[in-house]
Amino acid sequence: MYIRRRLSRVLKKSLEQFPALMITGPRQAGKTTFLLHEIGKSADYVSFDDPLERQFAVTDPNGFLDRFKDRLAILDEVQYVPEIFQYLKIRIDSERRRNGKWVLTGSQQFQLMKNITESLAGRIAILELLPFGLLEHKSKGTIESFIWSGGYPEPSLYPEKRDLWIRSYIQTYIERDVRQLQNIKDVRAFESFIGLTAAHHGQMFNTALLSRDIGVSLPTVKAWAGVLEASYLCYLLKPYFGNFGKRIVKTPKFYFLDTALVCAITRQPDGKSALSGAMGGALFEGMIVSEAVKAFTMNGIKPDIYFWRSHDGLEVDLIIRIGNKLYPVEIKLTSTPTQKHLEPLNKFKTIAGRESAEMGILVCNIQKTASLPLNNLAMPWHQFTEWLYSKLKS
Repeated sequence: MYIRRRLSRVLKKSLEQFPALMITGPRQAGKTTFLLHEIGKSADYVSFDDPLERQFAVTDPNGFLDRFKDRLAILDEVQYVPEIFQYLKIRIDSERRRNGKWVLTGSQQFQLMKNITESLAGRIAILELLPFGLLEHKSKGTIESFIWSGGYPEPSLYPEKRDLWIRSYIQTYIERDVRQLQNIKDVRAFESFIGLTAAHHGQMFNTALLSRDIGVSLPTVKAWAGVLEASYLCYLLKPYFGNFGKRIVKTPKFYFLDTALVCAITRQPDGKSALSGAMGGALFEGMIVSEAVKAFTMNGIKPDIYFWRSHDGLEVDLIIRIGNKLYPVEIKLTSTPTQKHLEPLNKFKTIAGRESAEMGILVCNIQKTASLPLNNLAMPWHQFTEWLYSKLKS
């Protein structure tokens, strides 16, 4: 079963405008399936997971690239053959007016971005394909079912596989592939790091606390978080400040991008228990933050999102910048919006000024959008991604 991805619109546009295109994202998010369904009929496909193809590309790069002649070429998992980038650059520069010739995919952001900036800067469009968002998800059911199954295609489309698939994913891709990105030798310490960050999902990323509890240095904690972020497994949400420099140095909040992984790592028994338990609010908040990230990436845009905390302790869960406008978003697992939920939104709008922030949004567990006092809106959780996606698309 193939679910049409919202990124397809941006894919076609990018192929018309750039000689090369890179699709990045986490493993098993559906990058290969997406490309084969969207452009596979007009393209030749090679995966560098195949050791014979890797060897061919490394030992005879020109001979390897000559195979594709005038057809579009999809080179899958290109991070395994970094040597190919300089040869692609030469071919692209010899035919600069020819767009849509090379499509690359990869799952390891660190090495990929290094090779792209060194060899293909200005010649390649970079898009991110994340697991299904609510706009693409097969299930139109409850919050519990979406949080429990997450957005990866396999458990989303085949719920009966969910438990085994999630366990295998954690073991194979987190405990093996992610560790190898930085040659992490202390396996137990890294596993403790994964467990503690999942337990603190949706909280401030307290490097000192994690360093003390795990027994590793502060630079190690920061490096490990960077590995998870580069592998598209987590998102570090920075605080909003008018001064851009402060956003860089201040403490971010930590979220796993897929709630199913959090549920599995923290050993939740089922979706209903997870949502009604101590982590329910954090799981719901993390799901909406992840949906915001996906709404941006579906439009081929880098996420421009933050959180905000006032000096007196009020916090807005999400600040979304679209153009020169700011949209403060509160995320609350409630079916009964109250005036108290609006206090952080109103405080932020007052500080930001009407020219910057016009409307506040409360995302919660209601069925229909409702207007609230002082230009605020209560929005059902299942409509949030569509609202943001449409805003960004326009």
